[in-house]
Amino acid sequence: MEITTEMIKELRAATNAGIMDCRQALTEANGDFQKAVDWLREKGMATAAKRADREASQGVVELYSHGGGRVGVMVEVNCETDFVARSEKFRELAHEIALQIAAAAPRYIKEDEIPAEVLEHEAEIARARAKEEGKPDAVAEKIVQGRIEKFKDEVVLLRQPYIRDESLTIEKLILQAVSAIGENILVRRFQRWELGERLGS
Repeated sequence: MEITTEMIKELRAATNAGIMDCRQALTEANGDFQKAVDWLREKGMATAAKRADREASQGVVELYSHGGGRVGVMVEVNCETDFVARSEKFRELAHEIALQIAAAAPRYIKEDEIPAEVLEHEAEIARARAKEEGKPDAVAEKIVQGRIEKFKDEVVLLRQPYIRDESLTIEKLILQAVSAIGENILVRRFQRWELGERLGS
């Protein structure tokens, strides 16, 4: 896969690693952004990644109401210091995350929060659909895997495309903020309510 200048710039913006290191990371990861971040992390080059282990107990609970009170969101976004928690850049990020949750209705923050039975249920639906379409087994399994990845992109906040810029995921948006602000930032928890939805749905 060809590693473009754009890809290198994006990885550099998210990790603060050097240009050559970013190029090497993307080459090693065959152009996969997340694998490249992990590669830099393992090599100890990504400053954003280094900060990921630091305690983040300060922050803000952002409240957002949309559509004249039809959708309400409460999200807790954490950072390391009270100073950063009060900064405009951090507050803006928390607000953007609340907007994302209101618009895209994620169900989980990270993919490892998805219960195994939920993934199995999605796989069963995809298998049944592939069978109905008469796909051979080998092809069907690829379709199932693709469907599960698509499902994760839809329901996992960090994997969702950012509503203002679809070339960025929420995870990349947060990594960029980590680089700019210089502190670990994480989404601790969120709740989204929609008027008239059934409880427990």
